Amino acid sequence: MRQHFDGVTYVLGGAESEARMVDVRPLPIFSEEAVAFLAAFSARILADAEAKAYPDIVTLGFWCRPAALRQMQKLYDAERNRVGRGIVFHIAPSNVAVNFAYSCLAAFLAGNASIVRLPSKDFPQVDVLCRIFAETLVDFPALLHYFLFVRYGHEQDVTEHYSRLANTRVIWGGDATIEAIRRAPLAPRANEITFADRHSLAVIDAPAYLAAEKKGRIAQDFYNDTYLSDQNACTAPHFVVWLGTAEKVKAAQEVFWSTLHTLVRERYTLQGVQAVDKLTQLYRLGVHAAAQQIPMEDNLITRVCVAELTEELAAYKAGSGFFIEYRAQELAEIRPLCGISCQTLSYYGVERDSLLRAVLAMRPAGVDRIVPMGRTMDFALVWDGVDLIRTMSRVISAI
Repeated sequence: MRQHFDGVTYVLGGAESEARMVDVRPLPIFSEEAVAFLAAFSARILADAEAKAYPDIVTLGFWCRPAALRQMQKLYDAERNRVGRGIVFHIAPSNVAVNFAYSCLAAFLAGNASIVRLPSKDFPQVDVLCRIFAETLVDFPALLHYFLFVRYGHEQDVTEHYSRLANTRVIWGGDATIEAIRRAPLAPRANEITFADRHSLAVIDAPAYLAAEKKGRIAQDFYNDTYLSDQNACTAPHFVVWLGTAEKVKAAQEVFWSTLHTLVRERYTLQGVQAVDKLTQLYRLGVHAAAQQIPMEDNLITRVCVAELTEELAAYKAGSGFFIEYRAQELAEIRPLCGISCQTLSYYGVERDSLLRAVLAMRPAGVDRIVPMGRTMDFALVWDGVDLIRTMSRVISAI
């Protein structure tokens, strides 16, 4: 087996780990080894001074703390005859910093070793997490060859090499990325999980928002859902649907966007290229839809109001604070946005079960998650409708 390629940088592990990974044994799901490692990893994150500067890293630390792991494990208590498939090859998204760690740790909980192609963009969070991974592995030498993190460009031969090693391949990225990676064949018994281009939306009940006391907290939650990832995460809402009368919605919008703007102005820096991207998308949207830009005092928040919701609107989403708004009189009106590319539906002031019933009644091709505002980026072992533990493991049956 070839163990070295020009252009490949080993960030965690090395050629020896790569060579020995094919011999590591799959573990049971939620193995003692995995639970112990994740608990230690979580403790290191939450105690690390550098990690504390990044909310997304801290969130990861809370996600894999022992109490959270026990809650996750309850879903699989009746399936103790599951073991990992072997090696999982992850292609991490280039625009979300910590996603690679969630993907890798989910695979480990499912009993697998992981080869991770790290994001191409230089995120400081990636460096911090790779350091903490390495520090944690010092105390778990038996697990050293379960983790291999690499960086490389678009070398097809490297992708083909790691794909041949994989029992499961996980691709996080746009449709074009998935198409390119799929040119690399998998082994006959390997399976594949893909997370393609998606969009998300938020539904806000205007009367409930106006009655809320902690509007600053609501703004913070919405900021976390959107600006923390520059709306690059598939979970970030690009559409904001307001429920209520025209009078109530207008009053709620004025307060909501003003409160959010104060927060954005304090914490967010809009780059020139981002402003150009938003302007370009605004012009495209104006040509192809009945849309009206809502004046704001600067370009930190771009609001576009549309007269009707159509499936085509998803093609006009942008990042960096670009929002398409619509006033609905009833939940059923959101159906055009709930097509196959719709991932997350977040809500404020709407009763969760009534929202779920409304979505189920639509029988949509999309909508995989319904979550409260502020929790769109909360990672779960069922993602985009895929149960990661079950998909990355196999059942040993006995009759």
